[in-house]
Amino acid sequence: MKTSLSRPLAKLNLAVVGHVEWMGFVAVEKLPKAGSISHATAYREEPAGGGAVAAVQLARLTGTKVSFFTALGRDAVGEQAAARLTELGLDLKIAWRDGATRRGISFVDAAAERTITVIGERLAPEAEDPLPWEALAETDGVFVTATNAAGLQLCRRSALLTATPRLRLPLLEASGISCDALIGSALDPDEEVPRGALSKKPLLRIATEGAAGGWCEPGGRYQAMPLSGKLVDSYGCGDSFAAGVTAGLAAGYTVMEAIQLGARCGAECASVFGPYEK
Repeated sequence: MKTSLSRPLAKLNLAVVGHVEWMGFVAVEKLPKAGSISHATAYREEPAGGGAVAAVQLARLTGTKVSFFTALGRDAVGEQAAARLTELGLDLKIAWRDGATRRGISFVDAAAERTITVIGERLAPEAEDPLPWEALAETDGVFVTATNAAGLQLCRRSALLTATPRLRLPLLEASGISCDALIGSALDPDEEVPRGALSKKPLLRIATEGAAGGWCEPGGRYQAMPLSGKLVDSYGCGDSFAAGVTAGLAAGYTVMEAIQLGARCGAECASVFGPYEK
């Protein structure tokens, strides 16, 4: 999969700047109807959200600790999330907040589709937080899911900057910088990037379409990676895909090779309940 110029993934120094949500994953046959009582067939809790999922995926790809710049509430949930994320291979850089850590519930139905409800404010690390932002200048790549415009400018110090459109277009525009790759879902209205919406266009735009694959500009369409097993849960597949693409681009893969790596990561995530194997 790698070109002759590619570096091994284990040699990469990667980081993620983003958010955490303490998620409860509830497996059900179908989503409950109003007024009904349903029974879960499985349940687990994990610190998730796009930032956490991508960072854990990068740690597993590289086999090394990945720096994760995030914000957590100074509460029991925040402490529990920090402990679990450290266990999952992350080097945490935490901006502690006085508020509550965001929580959420993901219902996963028999078709493996997830339906998410989040509870509370999304906490994001910002440029004003006393975090070691200067370390990003030494990284081979950083993926961003949540920060402010000034924080995104600090992330631009990395050799490679990838991000999700869920940062919101006004924030991307206000930062005044161009991402090396903007990676999001073509099926999610919140991740839509209309043509001409950004004055500083990303060098690469990748839009995923689930099992249909997706497209990149420049580059055209690409195919999804076949699943190695049963489709279990679609939660975190997009963030795992973005992590794989980021690692591949940082290692010197061609765009399509990096997308293939991302697609493999997304497919592997789809085969487990919740975003991580236990």
